[in-house]
Amino acid sequence: MTRPVVVAVDGSAPAAAAVEWAAADAQQRGLALRIVHVCERRPPEQGGLEPCEETLAVARDRALALTRDVEVDAALLTGNVVEALLAESASAESMVLGSRGLGGFAGMLLGSVGMGVAGHAAGPVVIVRRTSPVRHGRVVVGDDGSEQAAAAVAYAIEQARARRVTLHVVCAWQTPVYSPYAAAYETLTQEGYEYVARAAAARAAAWRDGHPDVPITDAQVHGHPVNALIEAGGAADLVVVGSRGRGGFASAVLGSVGHAVLHRLTCPVAVVRPRPGGG
Repeated sequence: MTRPVVVAVDGSAPAAAAVEWAAADAQQRGLALRIVHVCERRPPEQGGLEPCEETLAVARDRALALTRDVEVDAALLTGNVVEALLAESASAESMVLGSRGLGGFAGMLLGSVGMGVAGHAAGPVVIVRRTSPVRHGRVVVGDDGSEQAAAAVAYAIEQARARRVTLHVVCAWQTPVYSPYAAAYETLTQEGYEYVARAAAARAAAWRDGHPDVPITDAQVHGHPVNALIEAGGAADLVVVGSRGRGGFASAVLGSVGHAVLHRLTCPVAVVRPRPGGG
């Protein structure tokens, strides 16, 4: 059974932008759309579940207005926000969230809650900050040769294909710290970069051969991986990174470096980790 795109809403402007992104994604990729709202139970004098139901209804109406022939489902959830969203991710193609939302999502993407969702969801988590009228015609993905990066590239290829845009693969290698007294320091640094660059170029060539319908460009950068992603992501419609990859991208999403990426990139960012069991 095909998994749906799931978008979580909370009535905030970023959540509305997430609905728009998720609706377009479902439309482009021929998937169903599921809208969820995690509601804290309220006493009758505070309106009970009515405010939550209204939030969900508004989001559903917006999604229906933006799509054609897309199955749109809406569900009101209760309980812990992170636990509820992680449970939803098990049957979702991807989970879409608005950054800096209100209510239960406050600080979700820039704090411990967001790291929990992005780091433990069963599939991709897409973070949407705002809608943008500008289209760059490019998806950017970070590659470090890890299993997590391979999953990110696979997702990025799907996105580029559905959008009919170019995929740009970025591999950055940061100079390791050697002893300043090592005589061969410069030689080791250059040889290390050349090795990483050759391996990255070979992976990109294999992806081009395997997906001739998707234009794929690649760049090997000698520098900090996050800086490379930020620079490339400045002209991207979507930036895709793997969760808990090795090397420079290991902390690019779930650590302090990742916070800088989320703060400085205004385009949507997808955090991808391999699905349990490869499903």
